Amino acid sequence: MLRGAALRITRPRVAVLTAVHTHPHADTESIIDAVREELPEVSHQAVYDSLHTLTDAGLVRSIKPAGSLARYETRIGDNHHHVVCRSCGRIADVDCAVGHAPCLAASVDHGFSIDEAEVIYWGTCPDCSASNS
Repeated sequence: MLRGAALRITRPRVAVLTAVHTHPHADTESIIDAVREELPEVSHQAVYDSLHTLTDAGLVRSIKPAGSLARYETRIGDNHHHVVCRSCGRIADVDCAVGHAPCLAASVDHGFSIDEAEVIYWGTCPDCSASNS
């Protein structure tokens, strides 16, 4: 993946990419913790730099639900959406509801060439719903 994106292969980049793939929707601190299991000596800055580089290269997607830290995932290029639990913050992927990325056809585009839409559904996850009953 890194070579395909014309990126130099480094241990921190590989570890960050693996951590994001293994822990979808993880925040930066969780990714740092996961990377440090493999590379205990890695710095915060190396992880931050790797996340920015991988995001800029299109290998990782950053999502930022309102009131939440940035989260990262390796599911890219399909314009899927997310559902977020208002209680615990759990995030899950949601495919587009109808056909192939219908949300890219905005009712009014104001002259923009739209290539991505960000939809976030909010609610309560099953675990939180059960504990509130």
